Amino acid sequence: MRMTKIEVIATVLIACGIMALTACQGKSGTTSASVTSSSDTITAIADSQQQPKGYLKAIDKYLVEEIGKNYDKSDVCIPQAMIVATDDKDDQDIKVWGDFWIFNYNLAGDTLKTASGGSFPGLIHLKKSGNEYEITSFERVADGADNLPSAKKIFGDKFDAFQKMNSNEKGREENRAQGIATYVKEHNIKATMYQDYGWPVVKLPE
Repeated sequence: MRMTKIEVIATVLIACGIMALTACQGKSGTTSASVTSSSDTITAIADSQQQPKGYLKAIDKYLVEEIGKNYDKSDVCIPQAMIVATDDKDDQDIKVWGDFWIFNYNLAGDTLKTASGGSFPGLIHLKKSGNEYEITSFERVADGADNLPSAKKIFGDKFDAFQKMNSNEKGREENRAQGIATYVKEHNIKATMYQDYGWPVVKLPE
């Protein structure tokens, strides 16, 4: 089966020893994200315009603070939530199925160069407490031989939609580029392009 661009990137990152530990247990993120000077790590919630619901912002925060911390520090840590489906009828058990990514970049001139990252598909559970949302658990798709069986179990009748989304590489890359563009604009980062290892630079959309 032909690997997608993002799968090739992940493989290269692992082979080069750039990707840090990606396995972690689902925890509730409670500390605030921070934005520091360009010489320090820049950490914040990405793309609030594309993900206006509070619980989706909470997921971004969780990805940065709880999963992003397992990587070596980079200049910029940007989450990318590819949502398959949501069920928010019960605000004490909001369910969000998706493929949740972390991308870490180092800023070189006006280009964000991919340093590390990973994909974390699964089902995130949240609850609402006042005006805040808290991640209560994260059912992650297993690696290796258990990948397909666990994905089918977690996504259930949404599995076909999950597979269709994952096969749409063009749509995923467009969504990623737009997310980066929104992030750098909101956080005044002097970047106009990004570049994955071994691939041409990509100009960010206006």
